[in-house]
Amino acid sequence: MYIDRRYRRRRRSPVRTLILLAAVAAAAYLLYTRTDFFESPLNPLRPTATPTRTVASYLAEAETLYAEGKLEQAAEVYEKITHLEPENDEAFRWWAKLLALRGHTAEAVKKAREAVRIDPNNARNQAILAMTLDWDGQYDEAIAVALRAVDLDPDLAEARAYLAEIYADKGNWSRALEEGEAAVKLDDRSVDAHRNLGYVLENQGQYRRAIEEYLRAIELHPNLSYIYVDAGRNYRVLGQYDEAIAQFQKAIQVAPDNADGYDALGWTYVLQEDVERGIVELKKAIEVDPAYSAAYGHLGVAYYNRRNYEEAIPNFKRAIELGSEALEYYYALGLCYVYLDDCNNGIEWLERALEMDPNCQPALDGLQLCAE
Repeated sequence: MYIDRRYRRRRRSPVRTLILLAAVAAAAYLLYTRTDFFESPLNPLRPTATPTRTVASYLAEAETLYAEGKLEQAAEVYEKITHLEPENDEAFRWWAKLLALRGHTAEAVKKAREAVRIDPNNARNQAILAMTLDWDGQYDEAIAVALRAVDLDPDLAEARAYLAEIYADKGNWSRALEEGEAAVKLDDRSVDAHRNLGYVLENQGQYRRAIEEYLRAIELHPNLSYIYVDAGRNYRVLGQYDEAIAQFQKAIQVAPDNADGYDALGWTYVLQEDVERGIVELKKAIEVDPAYSAAYGHLGVAYYNRRNYEEAIPNFKRAIELGSEALEYYYALGLCYVYLDDCNNGIEWLERALEMDPNCQPALDGLQLCAE
């Protein structure tokens, strides 16, 4: 038989085998020890580490959101910063201010107090606490805190501006105007200074001058919806409803996620007796911000005026639950029950209205109806 010798099994060289085994061992050692590339020889590459965001980057993001008028998103970022740095008074201070601007005044006071706890000698912290207390109706403490802020920094325009607003709410017209004008003089580019001087003038019945100050504030920061609302409110008092509606629509345009523009627009329609259209806008305000108390109160009034007492009741109740202390909501809620022949529930709210104002005639009339 013919045997092909070309395919004979060749003998391996011992030296060559040793070299091969050494190479395999070296590769295994490399795979095992290079943990910067591999968890183990059997696992894939580790994922690239994601760098941790710095607080500074969050602060920059919040400032940008505020500049764009996105107050809710900015507030969320400041809240996140307080979780990362629980002793960051700047984050608490801004969070408090943004909560107040969105109508959540009770919560705003709590955050402002945290800022003051962290650094009581910071004039800006004291100033924001004063602002939130004022917007929450705690006027006496607000004045004391605002004066403390001014003592800490007499040149802080915002401290003077908030003090002016508080004096206006207390009916101290001369001091309100004095502080408001001082704030603008200290910093003509302060949005709060011009806005609050406008508020002082509005409360003194100088609506046209107030509008000028509000428009100046808008010029300085065109993305803050609540200042458009301020300007529109003054146009509405002057009976210039078209101009008022235009301002409210601008508020919605610059901040469609804020409830204040929808609320102001809806309430204007209600005042014009276009109640159905007003109800549509007020419901939009509640959709945007389910905790916006003013919209519930205005919606309650809208239903009350239509004698739809069943719908008015839950809206008045919700406004009060969210912290509204408007006298008319209390007596109107009581009267809703009275008109539905439910004096048992109505008397409670009428009496609470009288606790707020012993001379409240609608509440007295409601009690008389129940007595009869």
